[in-house]
Amino acid sequence: MRALCWEGRNTVQVENVPDPKILNQRDAIVRITSTAICGSDLHLVNGYVPTMKKGDVLGHEFMGEVVEVGGGVSNLQIGDRVVVPFPIACGACLACEREQYSVCENTNPNARLAEKMWGFPTAGVFGYSHLTGGYAGGQAEYARVPFADVGPIKIENGFTDEQVLFLSDIFPTGYMGAEMCDLKGGEVVAIWGAGPVGQFAAASARMLGAERVILIDRFEYRLRVAEQNTGVETLNYEDADRVPEALKELTGGRGPDACIDAVGMEAHHHGPLYAYDRVKQALRQETERPFALREAIMSCRGGGTVSVIGVYGGLLDKFPMGAVMNKGLTIRSGQCHVQRYLRPLLERVQNGEIDPSFIVTHRLSLDEAPHGYELFKNKEDDCLKVVLKP
Repeated sequence: MRALCWEGRNTVQVENVPDPKILNQRDAIVRITSTAICGSDLHLVNGYVPTMKKGDVLGHEFMGEVVEVGGGVSNLQIGDRVVVPFPIACGACLACEREQYSVCENTNPNARLAEKMWGFPTAGVFGYSHLTGGYAGGQAEYARVPFADVGPIKIENGFTDEQVLFLSDIFPTGYMGAEMCDLKGGEVVAIWGAGPVGQFAAASARMLGAERVILIDRFEYRLRVAEQNTGVETLNYEDADRVPEALKELTGGRGPDACIDAVGMEAHHHGPLYAYDRVKQALRQETERPFALREAIMSCRGGGTVSVIGVYGGLLDKFPMGAVMNKGLTIRSGQCHVQRYLRPLLERVQNGEIDPSFIVTHRLSLDEAPHGYELFKNKEDDCLKVVLKP
């Protein structure tokens, strides 16, 4: 089959690789009909996530048609149309019983690698380095889906792929980011990053009752898409001397009730601190450029919540712990527990509360995937989200 493979830092290539096979009775094989390039894929391509190997198949946002099932899978049949969540969960461990699927205790065969980085392993993840299991991803013609009796959700309502594809990752991730803010109604929420996850976090905060949502980015086309489709306020940080001060002005001096970091380890900005991060990250003396996270912490009102859904991999410098402690902030974070949100968010799509396809700007064939990565990485041609059609 054809699949997009990691060939080294800043290099991806479509190659012929062996077709996936059933290896366990709880496996299924899915023929991919749509798959997407995610912002966190860029962290792999840019070389900031360790343990990648030449030839690794990328991609963790995908859906398609079931073409084969193992004997232990009774909930799926050949021909079913499914969306596959990016974390691989067993459904039986303590974490899964608590619906904390992204920290499943049983699906990462490379647990020792993850323990060295994070103390404990996380769940296995499709196409996302050997730290998370070394599973082949979904930017391919076919994918093996382990624990298929736990993960995939059947799509039976006639929606297009693009209306449901993002249930695999970015829609639930944005929603969880807003949910972790513990919104009761009437709050002001500031969100760093108007990429796809930030867009869904903004839409979700509105759905969960926030009175005002302020989305922060530097690309006018991304801010424009948010204004048109989610009804939020926007702030171009290049037009502000300091984002925390600008947010104080917008909130009567108090600051946002909650702040969401939807940027993660490769934040952009300007000034000496950003230059410091760029140099240290390039020299591999820190793994993150946490400018957005620092601003979120400094901007949040006393007693507020900082929700972190941007991806971080290891260690960062100059973390403002004094602000966290002295302002009494709550920090909540995590890779998304996608399986928890699949059915509730599908119901929101069915009820017409949101059409997630609004973020798609580019549709390409699988063979055009390297070009899609360049468009997405460099923000060319007003690229917000690339969907590949194997």
